[in-house]
Amino acid sequence: MSLQYQLMAELEKAFDELVEATEALMTSARQHPPAMWRFDGEADIDWLMRALTDYWYQDGQDGRATRDHVGVVIANDELMEHALNVNQCKDAFARQLGVARKQHPAMIAELKATLPFRHPVLHDHLKGSGMARLHLKQCWRRLPIADAPVSRIRLAWYSSGRSIKRMSVAEVEAKLARLNNEAAHVQIQYRLLASLPDGEMLAQVQTQAPLMRANLFFREPLEDGHTRRAMNVALPLFVPAPDNRLPQINQPAPNPPGKRTRALRGDSKLESEPFIPSLRIYRYRF
Repeated sequence: MSLQYQLMAELEKAFDELVEATEALMTSARQHPPAMWRFDGEADIDWLMRALTDYWYQDGQDGRATRDHVGVVIANDELMEHALNVNQCKDAFARQLGVARKQHPAMIAELKATLPFRHPVLHDHLKGSGMARLHLKQCWRRLPIADAPVSRIRLAWYSSGRSIKRMSVAEVEAKLARLNNEAAHVQIQYRLLASLPDGEMLAQVQTQAPLMRANLFFREPLEDGHTRRAMNVALPLFVPAPDNRLPQINQPAPNPPGKRTRALRGDSKLESEPFIPSLRIYRYRF
């Protein structure tokens, strides 16, 4: 068996198990309808199904962007077990995908186009909808699950997030080399970089898209003593509750704020202006 064939077979198996776990969750939800709340409309079983099987690129969608389905689902023990199993299957699919990317990256494009055809229910989503390829991140992103019953959920937009990657001077220089070396602004940045000691570490900063954060207030303290927890909720949040009652939930603004609402930390480790603007490279404060 060729390596590519073996990798594809393992990915197909992992995807099949994810779809089957999601279908089992939905079967349980239909048999015992949970209390639900939706951020942007009416929460019903059809909405939950769409949210949990939104695996597709839409025409014109930025490949780095994902669609959010913010809501709350009150889960009995059976439904909670299904939600945990779905996350296990998502993790397994992500692991297999990582292996494939590393060992045979050329197969990823084929994977996006062929996996949906294995499942008629999913394939039906494609007809006349402009959705023809899998969005792999939307497949493996995990369901948010509360650790215990909660009394209150406070939702708020978080628009100040950023990812920071430490890089050496040599690594930044290699990235600059991929740009147009004839451009004057690139030459200026080469000279700036050359003025640094070779051992200095720099930071590449990527501003993250706004996301919804949920602050969970537990009915009883957890075993570790915590009474609250914050988590991102791009997908419906599953909350255990034996009484099938929704907690108190606020209604956040329909759209994220247009600009940063939190003040910059006074002890920020990075300088306020980029040192190599073309690559969003910052120096650390000394």
